[in-house]
Amino acid sequence: MAESVKVLPEDIQKIIEVREWDMRTREGVQRFRELKAKSLPTVALDGELVYESIIPMQEELIDEIKRRYKEKNPDAKFPS
Repeated sequence: MAESVKVLPEDIQKIIEVREWDMRTREGVQRFRELKAKSLPTVALDGELVYESIIPMQEELIDEIKRRYKEKNPDAKFPS
């Protein structure tokens, strides 16, 4: 799953912050519980569980990131 995020286009990379938790650590398990996730892989955006048990298609993930960006920054032009 992390690889799917790491290969997103550069314009998307500029507007996101990627955090990855290792499920073999206490911090990873705690974050998993905080999200109320039930299975892996899990992707959260803005602290909200968005994808669980699936790796979304790149286009779907990009669209969701852009939608959230525009929602938070209604007057901002999408970076290129």
